Amino acid sequence: MTSLPNPMDLPARTKLIAFGIMCVGFFMATLDIQIVASSLRDIGGGLSASQDELSWVQTSYLIAEIIVIPMSGWLTRVFSTRWVFAFSALGFTVTSMLCGLSWDIDSMILFRGLQGAMGAAMIPTVYTTVFVIFPPKQRLVAATTIGALSTLAPTIGPVIGGWVTAAWSWHWLFYLNVVPGIAVTLCVPRFVNFDHADLSLLKQGDYRGIVLMSACLGCLEYVLEEGPRKNWFGDEAILLCAWVSALSGFLFVVHALTAKDPVIDLRALAVRNFGLCSALSFIIGIGIFCTVYLTPVFLTRVRGFDSLQTGIALLSVGCFQLMGMIAYTVLARYINMRYLMIAGLTLFGIGCYLYEPLTSDWGWQQLLLPQALRGFGQQLAIPPIVIMALGSLPQARLRSASGLFNLMRNLGGAIGIAVASTMLNDRLNFHYERLAERASIGRPVVGAFLRDQAALVSNAVGDTVNATQAGLSELHALLMREALTLTFADAFLAVALCFGVGVIGAFLTKPATNTAPPPDAH
Repeated sequence: MTSLPNPMDLPARTKLIAFGIMCVGFFMATLDIQIVASSLRDIGGGLSASQDELSWVQTSYLIAEIIVIPMSGWLTRVFSTRWVFAFSALGFTVTSMLCGLSWDIDSMILFRGLQGAMGAAMIPTVYTTVFVIFPPKQRLVAATTIGALSTLAPTIGPVIGGWVTAAWSWHWLFYLNVVPGIAVTLCVPRFVNFDHADLSLLKQGDYRGIVLMSACLGCLEYVLEEGPRKNWFGDEAILLCAWVSALSGFLFVVHALTAKDPVIDLRALAVRNFGLCSALSFIIGIGIFCTVYLTPVFLTRVRGFDSLQTGIALLSVGCFQLMGMIAYTVLARYINMRYLMIAGLTLFGIGCYLYEPLTSDWGWQQLLLPQALRGFGQQLAIPPIVIMALGSLPQARLRSASGLFNLMRNLGGAIGIAVASTMLNDRLNFHYERLAERASIGRPVVGAFLRDQAALVSNAVGDTVNATQAGLSELHALLMREALTLTFADAFLAVALCFGVGVIGAFLTKPATNTAPPPDAH
């Protein structure tokens, strides 16, 4: 086996090309989590699918991704970064094409699951690569780039998805991956070559840990995605999966802490900065995925926006993320990254808190300031979290720890969306009942509203009975709209409170720089 040069000694041009190619794959895999968010109605119409079936277009992708991400470190040790990334890009490209060719909802769900599994390994591998090929001074720009892509992709996913669906059709949401996917597949073997495969590791692989982890995470993701729609533990399948997830999770933790070479290095959580920054990554996941989930749902259900209008309303987040990326690159030269991280988490939390006065009239103008603070804050917070987490570990532990770090963000997103969905059901009932108590027919303003509505309908159809019923229906629709608006405000407030906890946690981290940890750091 030929020895490879030290990755940090590779020519700068080679390292930049390798990193750029891997970032394209990383961006595709991250973008496709949310690219269907604003186009599910069109996909459902094309495949004759119900709303519950459509939810699995995203759920299947997330379940597969959340299972494979933690295994990426072991896979790269066995097959090398080059071939794992190339195979992942090829598989992602093929399954993207199959998603576009889906003939019914069942085939779509199957291909989306395979797409998530194929693309998952590209996500944590990029994080590890930054610390393997770049010296400390260059990690700042590289980590900022990854931070920008990791937050920009899920944010602009619905924007791109809405525009593509409106301009062409939902099939092109997946066909867009084909050309860049082929390019990444062909270029990675040429430029990404800084470690060897070690097939002997197949004989001593942590297969027990892989099975336990897959059972835990797969069942957990199913519970989180289906729970809000199926009354949680009132459903037998949800209850069974919850038990399987809890038991396999407990056995996995015991196994991971006692095995010699586990598939995930849980002991890395004992390293102060890595443990705290992994928790902050969890909170960032809640923030990114919940806001990207809640805002389009608000705009479609309350405002009645179509895919393109929703995408345009979300565009400001991406613009301010790019501004934040530039600002971070400059500020990080003069300000300790710990303080930038605290500032970013604070801005994100304030941005979510500003949704508190949400009304049913809000459009892109009212969303501009909250989304600007969110987008700008993300870019100040994420690069320091990445550098302080992975930079606190020696290179020997980076691969398995990177999978765990990325898993925390996705878990945060999955749990956050599940809680937000539950709030949209429970708090909706709460607010509707409170509004209905105040909207008694005896109140003058309510009586006037009903008379006006009845008069409009009566003039149109000439039927007094139907006119009265129509007035009551309009009152119910009005109360439901306002109750739903208050519910969305509650959900955003909950996200803001999570970031309040995150700011406190950020103060507990150790000040860090871009210098690498010592080889024996533990």
